[in-house]
Amino acid sequence: MDQTKATKARKVRRHARIRSKVSGTGTRPRLSIYKSTKGVYAQVIDDEKRVTLCATDTRKSSAKTPLERAKETGAQIAKLAQEKKITEVVFDRGGYEYKGKIQAIAEAAREGGLKF
Repeated sequence: MDQTKATKARKVRRHARIRSKVSGTGTRPRLSIYKSTKGVYAQVIDDEKRVTLCATDTRKSSAKTPLERAKETGAQIAKLAQEKKITEVVFDRGGYEYKGKIQAIAEAAREGGLKF
């Protein structure tokens, strides 16, 4: 197994372990993060009804660096959630390590008023 396959397998196992414990409800939905090669995506999901309540991504940002775009995305998802009267969420880091862009989104969402 080469390095990229091993890395992906570890991420998939981490995500499965996290998702077995984390689930969003109507009163406390799940803030889910997904990272691709093009950007970082954040969405607030009600797992009971299986609906996405609000979503945003770094492609809509005008910041210059990827970390600044992630911070803007975190602030934007917090603003969208506040408009839907959502103040508390469960954070789902998607199997990614809590550093870099994932950490930037989480901290900006907290500063924007989300509690988790």
